[in-house]
Amino acid sequence: MTLTASALAAFAANSLFCRSALGKAALDPASFSSIRLASGAATLLLITLSTRRGSVGFRGSWGSAALLFLYAVPFSYAYVDLGVGTGALILFGAVQATMLTAAMSSGERLQLVQWAGLTLAVGGVVYLVSPGLAAPAPIGCALMTTAGVAWGVYSLRGRGASDPLAETAGNFVRAVPMTILVSIVTASHVAWNATGALLAVLSGALASGVGYAVWYAALTGLTAAQAASVQLAVPVIAAAGGVIFLLEPITTRLLLSAMLILGGVGLALARREPRRRRPRPPEARPQPEPAARS
Repeated sequence: MTLTASALAAFAANSLFCRSALGKAALDPASFSSIRLASGAATLLLITLSTRRGSVGFRGSWGSAALLFLYAVPFSYAYVDLGVGTGALILFGAVQATMLTAAMSSGERLQLVQWAGLTLAVGGVVYLVSPGLAAPAPIGCALMTTAGVAWGVYSLRGRGASDPLAETAGNFVRAVPMTILVSIVTASHVAWNATGALLAVLSGALASGVGYAVWYAALTGLTAAQAASVQLAVPVIAAAGGVIFLLEPITTRLLLSAMLILGGVGLALARREPRRRRPRPPEARPQPEPAARS
């Protein structure tokens, strides 16, 4: 339980570190992404090598690295305009929607309660981003949705990996040159700050690198349904952190949409246990005919 709680807190901290670095620390999104992935890659490689007591084969793939890149960079740029809680809700909703869509595409049939949950979750997202004075910035919403879809597909590609920690380390390493290229292209918009750089390192090394290592350790004690369900806590933890540490306001729109999205996803993830046939009592079972006496 401690491992699970620590991993969820680390994932939520990514939103806090990013929003804080782009806000008060004034670091630009491209630099944040590059530092985050580079420090995450270094940390994951060190953990992978230390836990295996020697060198390991370089794992991962360029396809998964590209998806990691498509998650990390839009994630950073989205938090230029979005609050911590809003961004985490949109990200989480997009990830789960992507994975549910993939499940349906593969032939999995949703039960009525799951369809109801999916409808609630989609309604919550629509309400959250609908036009109005309290609506979040459309560009930020689109970027965070892109990040969520990319992370959902990345997660789907990683299912069944024989060594998920080494795979993640290899993907991080491959994604670093991609983010550095973005930093080079946007060099005219670089905003550098030591505090922001430190927050990016913490996001990569602690919240991402150590966070993933702890999460993979926690997964050994969780079922697939439990692993999906406990992630419902991530947006809540992120939103609470935004209120406590960044003094972000709690709006009615955010509260209502959070209840719809999290409650809906919770229903959509529900799995009914198959009904087991009750064994009939001995007296109810048909008795064999007595053998005819000769």
